[in-house]
Amino acid sequence: MKSLVRVLSYLRPYKRYVVMTLCFAVLTTLLDLIPPWLIKMIIDFLVEDKGQSVVYWTAGGLVLAYLARNLSNYIRIMLNNKLEQKVIFDLRSHVYRCLQTLSLSYFENRSTGEIMSRVNEDVNNVERVFIDGIEQVVTALLTLTGVVVILFFMHWKLALISLIPIPILFFSAFKYTHRAQELYLINRKRSARLNAFLQDTISGIRETLAFNRSQHEVERFDERSQDYCQSILQVMRLWALYSPAMMFLGSLGTVFIIFYGIGLVRTDEISVGSLIAFIGYLALFYTPVNQLHSLNNMLQQALVSGKRVFEIIDTPPEIKDGPNALFPADKVEGKITFDQVNFSYIEGRQVLHDISFQIQPGEKIALVGHTGSGKSTIIKLLMRFYENNSGTISMDQHNIRDLNITYLREQMGLVSQDPFLFNGTVSENILYGKLDADPSEVVHAAKASFSHEFIETLPKGYETVVGERGVKLSGGERHRIAIARAFLKNPPILILDEATATVDTETESKIKEALKNLMQSRTTIIIAHRLSTLEDADRILTIKDGRLMESGRHEDLIGKNSIYANLFKTQVHL
Repeated sequence: MKSLVRVLSYLRPYKRYVVMTLCFAVLTTLLDLIPPWLIKMIIDFLVEDKGQSVVYWTAGGLVLAYLARNLSNYIRIMLNNKLEQKVIFDLRSHVYRCLQTLSLSYFENRSTGEIMSRVNEDVNNVERVFIDGIEQVVTALLTLTGVVVILFFMHWKLALISLIPIPILFFSAFKYTHRAQELYLINRKRSARLNAFLQDTISGIRETLAFNRSQHEVERFDERSQDYCQSILQVMRLWALYSPAMMFLGSLGTVFIIFYGIGLVRTDEISVGSLIAFIGYLALFYTPVNQLHSLNNMLQQALVSGKRVFEIIDTPPEIKDGPNALFPADKVEGKITFDQVNFSYIEGRQVLHDISFQIQPGEKIALVGHTGSGKSTIIKLLMRFYENNSGTISMDQHNIRDLNITYLREQMGLVSQDPFLFNGTVSENILYGKLDADPSEVVHAAKASFSHEFIETLPKGYETVVGERGVKLSGGERHRIAIARAFLKNPPILILDEATATVDTETESKIKEALKNLMQSRTTIIIAHRLSTLEDADRILTIKDGRLMESGRHEDLIGKNSIYANLFKTQVHL
């Protein structure tokens, strides 16, 4: 129930909507109690032959009662819907904001589909029951209270008989609740698994087509979809047994009333109209009872979803600002120092061992080594995607752990091997480097990255939508858009992570020209497998098995029996 309490906290900004919704819920409930009494009066008037005019006036009152009830219910529904949408917006926004604060490791250890399932489906499940359900619970309880008072007022013995099935109903609800939660937990996990698979296969559709594995993927999808369907059927089977059984037990109350009530009518203890009204009120009584059973079914699903949603909100970011995080006003020079840095992704499996080096402002440094040697890990630590286990990493005179994270990352520009472009326009993707830049700055950045010419040939120029991950552009075009983005950001520290590894030689030459412009007057760290591109680096650092093995200029290292020289000769011979 902690989830329920926490969801209720999202109602605080909307107290006016809550109060108005509940007021109209109460009014609707009170108006619901009037028609059976008026029907009783009409029947008694007819039996007693009190005249048609009285019957007609009472029937007119019945019409007005129905009209007022439905008008009140309409207003209640509209208010409740507005409240629902405001709360679901706040809750989903809160979950997304929390996601943005989480560390890279959180996303690397979870599938995109699972996270999407929590932000969309689970938030909807929580909101639908906890907000709409709460209002229905209040209405149901008010109806039950009002009906019970009227029933006992009309005939207390008849009222007691009508309540005979209630203890059985509550016991059954308790048993159902425990089993339903277990089944809904399985259901949500299988739903997340299906979403994760769907997201993964859609992202890899080109590989699927290239390897002619469409039928294979269909079979895999069907397997996961079947598992999900089976989990739903398990819940539905339980509900199919539970719901009719509860309705049958509730119907027994009506049967008891009819058998006992007939005798009371014959002895003139109650009138025919009173018996019919009693049956009408009893129907009103068991309607909210059944409604509460349905809400209980939805509640179990919402409780499971609530746990999954609040797990995101409650997950503390591994990387966060300290209480006195610095936001230096001085311009960053770009000096970087690693001092005996150690790091491991998994405890007991160290990735970096006592890494120490220094990069001077404006210096161009290259990191080389075999795949898995630790080059990219060094970059992740510098940008504080992960926290080093020991040692110190500094930018200028400050330990990066003492700096505000936003400030730290604002000083760096990253161009990666496979640059990510959002499914927006060319202009929007370049603007990601500086959101408040004007159009002239965007064009200037595009020209500096040698992107302007090909952008102008696109169907809508800078307003052309590039597709998901930039699928409508070639690899070289995506790289140059990414370089334009870095140009616009204009960071003092530039990181090039395999920036030309996946393009052809002709495209590489264009990208190298763009990068040459970008690297001017910036501290630059280059990771590259094509060692022939590193001859102009001021210094080359060779990493092997997480250790810094050697450091020097290209011409110095190439003339020795160095690791770098052996790597370079191997590539030249290839």
